[in-house]
Amino acid sequence: MSLSTVPARTAAGDGADGRSAPVAAPEARRHELAAFLRSRRERIAPDQVGLPVTGRRRTPGLRREEVAQLAAVGVTWYTWLEQGRDIQVSAQVLDAVARALLLDRSERAHLFALAAADDPSPVLECATVTPAVRLMLDQFGPMPAAVVNSRYDVLAYNHAYTHIVGDLEAMPFEGRNLIWMAFTPSRFQDVLVDVEVEREGMVARFRSAMADHSAEPAWKALLARLRQASPDFEAAWERHEVQRPGNGVKRFLIPEAGLLSFDYTGLWLGPRAGSRLIVYTPRCEETRERMEALAAA
Repeated sequence: MSLSTVPARTAAGDGADGRSAPVAAPEARRHELAAFLRSRRERIAPDQVGLPVTGRRRTPGLRREEVAQLAAVGVTWYTWLEQGRDIQVSAQVLDAVARALLLDRSERAHLFALAAADDPSPVLECATVTPAVRLMLDQFGPMPAAVVNSRYDVLAYNHAYTHIVGDLEAMPFEGRNLIWMAFTPSRFQDVLVDVEVEREGMVARFRSAMADHSAEPAWKALLARLRQASPDFEAAWERHEVQRPGNGVKRFLIPEAGLLSFDYTGLWLGPRAGSRLIVYTPRCEETRERMEALAAA
């Protein structure tokens, strides 16, 4: 659950009706950032970062001035950051603080999320598809199934899926992207029945997902390619619609089989939104029979 959806803590003092006034979301996030920084600082012994242990310490871990020294930032500035004050924080300084506090990948991502900043060295989404997932893809046949990441890259698929998107093996990897295929000439664009509605939804979900990846070169490169290649994508992008991933209905008009109607279901493959296994299940007996005929042929 994101901080913006958590019931806000109360500020000091009561409102006019006697109830506590809620803390604004940015302020609550700064308080959480301050507590997180203190907890990470207090767990590090001086010798872990090459500092001498001198005298008796009243508090565990590093002192604020030591973190500031290690991160090469001002002591006053770091103190204000750890006090939850409303100050401007650059990605470069957060990067230095993360290194000084020996944050692991998850902690680093949490730091940048709390600071509402883009990580210049983000943890890249792993594109590995395990043998177990590949076996699942095969077992779903003759129902089309594929593994797609949040950027709409197709990472793996079963044979039935090629009836929808065509021969992916014949495409360069950068072309094996559903939003790219939806906005440029492709079999996927040709067979997608409700193409205008589907494209609007894809752009909205792509924009929503990009909020977590705006600093990553692969995302920026795909966006630039789409904006240059398709005026329709550019127009949809400028509408600034956002939408979260979900399940739904898709229809395809396949030359070899006719109209196919599916419910599609996305199954996340990890603890965070990233790659998902998408399975297309027939909505009617006619679609089921046509898919079985395609598989037999």
